Amino acid sequence: MKPVELASSLFSSTRDRAFPLSLVAVLTLFVLWLPDFWTFLFISALTTGLIALSVGIVYGRARMVSLCQFSFAAVGAWVVGWLNVNYNLPFVVMILVGGLAAVPLGALIGLLSLRLRGINLAVATLGFAAATIVYLRQTPFPGSFNGQFVERPAAFSSENRFFLLCAVVFAAVVSLVGYLDRRRVGRAWLAVRYSERATAAVGMSVARVKLAAFSLGAFVAAVGGGLLVGQNGIVSLRSFEPFDSLLIFAVAALTGARYVDGAIGAGLLGAILPELFRRWGIPLDVAPMLFGVGAIYVLSQGAEGAHGQLREQWRARRASRGLPTEGTGPARVPEPAGSESGPAFPPSGRGGRGTANRAGQPVLAIGGLTVRYGAVVALDRVDIDILPGTVHGLIGPNGAGKSTLIDTVTGFVEPAAGRVLLEGSAIDRLPVHKRARAGVRRTFQQGRAIPDLTVGQYLQLAGGRPEEFEDLLVFMDCPPVDRRISEIDMARRRPVEVAASLLGRPRVVLLDEPGAGLAEDESAALARRIADIPERFGCAVLLVEHDMTMVVGACDGITVLDFGETIASGPVDKVLEDPRVVEAYLGVPIEGVSS
Repeated sequence: MKPVELASSLFSSTRDRAFPLSLVAVLTLFVLWLPDFWTFLFISALTTGLIALSVGIVYGRARMVSLCQFSFAAVGAWVVGWLNVNYNLPFVVMILVGGLAAVPLGALIGLLSLRLRGINLAVATLGFAAATIVYLRQTPFPGSFNGQFVERPAAFSSENRFFLLCAVVFAAVVSLVGYLDRRRVGRAWLAVRYSERATAAVGMSVARVKLAAFSLGAFVAAVGGGLLVGQNGIVSLRSFEPFDSLLIFAVAALTGARYVDGAIGAGLLGAILPELFRRWGIPLDVAPMLFGVGAIYVLSQGAEGAHGQLREQWRARRASRGLPTEGTGPARVPEPAGSESGPAFPPSGRGGRGTANRAGQPVLAIGGLTVRYGAVVALDRVDIDILPGTVHGLIGPNGAGKSTLIDTVTGFVEPAAGRVLLEGSAIDRLPVHKRARAGVRRTFQQGRAIPDLTVGQYLQLAGGRPEEFEDLLVFMDCPPVDRRISEIDMARRRPVEVAASLLGRPRVVLLDEPGAGLAEDESAALARRIADIPERFGCAVLLVEHDMTMVVGACDGITVLDFGETIASGPVDKVLEDPRVVEAYLGVPIEGVSS
């Protein structure tokens, strides 16, 4: 596969990129033929669709419950009115400034998500919505007393032309969101919703990822509020009640506003359906109840709203007919490990750097590491030195402290004592994502590859470049870049996680049971690949594994833990023949190790 093809496979399919904008274009052509009253309603559909899209960013992508999106719309509307009274700027400029004005508030509310989750975050954001409406009641909308309404641009004064302007703004916002979706931060939003630990482990700051989602959501909602002012000339506080934020959340969840199509559907339901109910003689109170019940049903199915369900059904139908689906690609026959295609990352790319290249200097030095959970000592003064160009094994019975050691080295657990040095520099005080950026990458005992991403998108999240993917995936015998991770069985995800950990060009990679769930021949093949990692990728390896065939086949040295204490450490053959290791872990000596 060529680099250009690899790069294009990272992004959504052409259909997914073009369909939402085509839908807006078709809707525009349709509305231009409608009477002004219906055009007015479709303008409301676009503004509501923007606010639903903001819910799709915060909740649909990052899975943070925000019940204050109409409050951000109120901020955008108020700023547009204030600018109109004091500066009389061009309308589009006022909308942009109104959107930017809401960004700091979005970041401020996003700070709550660093401590609160689920229902607690929902209550906090709903409280912000209530506080916002109380404040606005004390502060009249600019221009309301002297009748200074916000004027539409002269070229867009009619309903039809203003709808055209709203459609252009909507398309521009959708393009911005789509651009960010295809960047690393967009992948990180999906990663955060699935696993904050996995997000931090690839070097992304979970705090920044969450703040970015709230900030962008606030901007998009505020742009919708600015368009609402242009539609009406002035707005009523009744347009921004906390109940409206609750309702738009329900509608966005129902339609699947994570996708642009779903946001457009939410706008149409929110603006057009009430008028249809009025004409059909159905009480308007029925609509919110239907939205709420529908949202509960859709969420209970585990899909991303109605649009997400349709996508899954489309994939399943095409798969049953043997047709390619989004996120799948042609079969590829992998080359065997150690093929003559050459290393994906030439070791010379890391050579000559840092103290790790001095004779005998460990790339990772763990000294006196102690971890306590109350009265339980999980690690007791553990010392491990991992030398450059080596694979070091860490074995022991369940509960010995192996995963705890990896969690502590990578920053997920704070030690009671001890030190962790990377190339001679202390990293004990660094947060998880900064340790990952410094050169300490890891995999997890429980697989944490992000199921919503394709293989290529997951590798992009890990910090790789498309031109690096092909050799790496062949070396690790991974599925193609355009295969969705959710469509890969758990055992096949393990090599993908190992590949992702290598893309950050780490100094040391910590692999926590990468062979779990593999067949015997697959485990042996993976052992050969792991043994080749130091030379091929220029990094050392700490391997935690219960499969002794993999340990013997891959490791240069071993450390054995039992009840958090080191009972043996040294060359593989000598350690596995140690009577203490046989008694505590192996049961019987492993034959043929010395050979």
